[in-house]
Amino acid sequence: MNILKNNYFKFGIAAIFYILWVIWVGNFWLLIGLGIIFDIYVTKKVNWAFWKKRNEENSAFIEWLDALIFAIIAVTLINIFFFQNFRIPTGSMEKSLLIGDHLFVSKLSYGPRLPNTPLSFPFTQHTLPLVKSKSYLEWIKWPYKRLAGFSKIKNNDIVVFNFPAGDTVVIENQAQSYYSIIRSEASGLKELEKSQHDSTRQDDYYWNRARQKILENKTIVYRPVDRRDNYIKRCVGIPGDILEIKEGKLIINGNEQGPFEYQQLNYMVNTTSRINPKAFDRLDIALSDRHSFSANLYILPLTKNNADKLKEFSNVKSLQKILKEPGEYAKYIFPHDPMYPWNEDNFGPLTIPAKGTTVQLTLKTLPLYERIIDAYEGNDLEVNKDQILINGNPASEYTFKMDYYWLMGDNRHNSADSRFWGFVPEDHIVGRPVIIWLSLDKDKKFLGKIRWYRLFKIIR
Repeated sequence: MNILKNNYFKFGIAAIFYILWVIWVGNFWLLIGLGIIFDIYVTKKVNWAFWKKRNEENSAFIEWLDALIFAIIAVTLINIFFFQNFRIPTGSMEKSLLIGDHLFVSKLSYGPRLPNTPLSFPFTQHTLPLVKSKSYLEWIKWPYKRLAGFSKIKNNDIVVFNFPAGDTVVIENQAQSYYSIIRSEASGLKELEKSQHDSTRQDDYYWNRARQKILENKTIVYRPVDRRDNYIKRCVGIPGDILEIKEGKLIINGNEQGPFEYQQLNYMVNTTSRINPKAFDRLDIALSDRHSFSANLYILPLTKNNADKLKEFSNVKSLQKILKEPGEYAKYIFPHDPMYPWNEDNFGPLTIPAKGTTVQLTLKTLPLYERIIDAYEGNDLEVNKDQILINGNPASEYTFKMDYYWLMGDNRHNSADSRFWGFVPEDHIVGRPVIIWLSLDKDKKFLGKIRWYRLFKIIR
């Protein structure tokens, strides 16, 4: 047993694990760290824990400080390379995942992603609590790199990712994406000018005016990929898939998908009298989802199972899905261009871009790929009259540098997802949730808040 106390043996074990980690990371410059490990275990020339005295008794405060520093370093490394906690803040995945579910998100499933901005305050995404200032520094910026994982993203996986449209944020209105704010403001300016002068100019004019107005009156911040808000949705389209939505039905490569067991759509429910609140509780319909417009009219998000149960209620006269008509153009739906008169219930067909594939670029196809080329893959994109320029050169085609995914919430009519802001790049993927370790119901009190039946439930 004396060998376990031998400093060279301890160094050897630590060195083996460190070398394996360096091979995994793929940066062999990190082997320099072996010198530090050798000094920690063998030569002991440098006091790396400088806050502690060597070979002397330390105060209780120093011992607590030492334990806290070790815990912060350990948890930070676990969060980067293995898993992190994630709480469901909105109802976009109801009833598959509920508001108040706390999840363990595996980084190993698809491979951990090295941080773009490694200098940051521990356990914060982008903002320091209380002071509300930026929690990270951009003195060091690392390019996108993902380590080897256990699997690739598959159709219907539930995925945590950074919000693609979260690169620019209006601090005063973070619930809405910057681009949707600009789009809404530009539309308002256009309608106002049309009503006053009975004429309008090119859309770019109103877009630029809207951007300038927001810039002058709001606080704008720009965030790198790893500091954008974390979202969670179901991946319904992987690279190369052809996606289409017809009358609310998802179609992938010509085959209708689902509906998933807990997938919801909005229904209009006509009744002869009010529905008993206890009946809503039995159906697990949250208070925030009970939209009553009169004593006899409700709009409710329902799973197929709940819809079938409601039909059997004696006071329910009718129950009907709320769906938009084909061809009904919704300007808030990707790609936000009237050439594509799509809405959340009737969309596509659209091919999900795959790394290495080439598409033809025209003024008609450009709206589909504009953000990929310009924002996600870092090119300088311009349109000069009828000519498309990429990095100053005329372009009639484009080859994708990354894989892309299409993610949608199971609560179809109450989810801001790829239908609204488009593709999710591979460098935005965070991980896969694997287990619910805690679930709290915001509508209940004290111990009643805990959803005991959901504790340690495997996520599928």
